[in-house]
Amino acid sequence: METMLNEVFVAKVEDLPEKIGKTTVVGDLELAIFKLDNGKVHVIENRCPHKGGVLAEGLVSGEHVFCPMHDWKISVKDGKVQEPDVGCVQTFEVAIKNEEVYVLLPE
Repeated sequence: METMLNEVFVAKVEDLPEKIGKTTVVGDLELAIFKLDNGKVHVIENRCPHKGGVLAEGLVSGEHVFCPMHDWKISVKDGKVQEPDVGCVQTFEVAIKNEEVYVLLPE
């Protein structure tokens, strides 16, 4: 059976600063939204798998965010923690329509 997805509005593209995260809450999910310097928007779980640092508050470099608590480097593209650390955060598919950002979530 195919999983149905809901498009949930989370931000306007123009309201997202480049290379700085923005926190949003959708139901029980706390998300971090990032607009990279190339204009692409990525949405990931907002807590580092190490000690729960708020990723939206981390420094962004390229396609990675650095956890503000212990500097873990996490890809905003695939959610993988970079070596030598291990772990991952959940990533969410994004749709942009009429300059509005939607996160695709299972129904």
